[in-house]
Amino acid sequence: MDTQTLSVWAAKLVDICSTIGVKLLLALLIFIIGRIVIKKIVSVLDKMKMTEKIDPAVRSFLHNFVKIALYVVLVISIISVLGVPMASVITVLATCGLAVGMALQGALANLAGGIMLLIFRPFNIGDYVIAADTEGVVKELNLFYTVILTLDNQTVTVPNGNLMAGNITNLTKEDLRRVDLTFNVTGNDIAGTKKVLMEQMKANDKVLDEPAPQAEPLEGIPGGMSFTARAWAKTEDYWDVYFDLMEAIPTALGEAGVGGPLPAYHIVND
Repeated sequence: MDTQTLSVWAAKLVDICSTIGVKLLLALLIFIIGRIVIKKIVSVLDKMKMTEKIDPAVRSFLHNFVKIALYVVLVISIISVLGVPMASVITVLATCGLAVGMALQGALANLAGGIMLLIFRPFNIGDYVIAADTEGVVKELNLFYTVILTLDNQTVTVPNGNLMAGNITNLTKEDLRRVDLTFNVTGNDIAGTKKVLMEQMKANDKVLDEPAPQAEPLEGIPGGMSFTARAWAKTEDYWDVYFDLMEAIPTALGEAGVGGPLPAYHIVND
């Protein structure tokens, strides 16, 4: 190889290195500036008064979504500066997305469930719910999982996909709840039994006057009758009213001479 050929190859190599070096330097500069800009934008969004009124779970989701979207734009910008054909990049991303989607079907279902929960809000943090065979207080609501604390202090992590696939009973969403109690009594003194039930419900300070409490006979049972006592209370007072009435009403029925039902018996013919 003669000297002239070597000079041509050396010039091409220098030109290529210069071009690549400039592109790499420009890409690095865009990456550094882009990160600073993204952090600034996210910080400004977090401090805006408008976002302070948004639910914490929704605010966290929007924060992560905006951050990821901005980084995607940054990566695409860097790839474009480096001169990589965008058609090839899109093809690779589509292939990878399909493979990842098939491998993470469960995770995507949970993600979709989390988004639906954030949009429709069947419950909020602190609500007492029954859902996905779990009962307790909602402690965390994330994109993929919801954390529920049971009454016996167990932490249960429930996939959001399971929550959206079944019924959700929110016991604390409304301001008022009705306490429904059933008592079995001997005899058929309907008026006397109803009087005792109503007196005990009205004597409880946490039982509301409106809607009014109600006491009614339900059905006959062996040796007596079954009665229902229904009292309305504020949601936060539900269990106080429940336990107070469960203690007071049987005692009052006993003092009034109305006890539990007689045991069932069978007559045997010899």
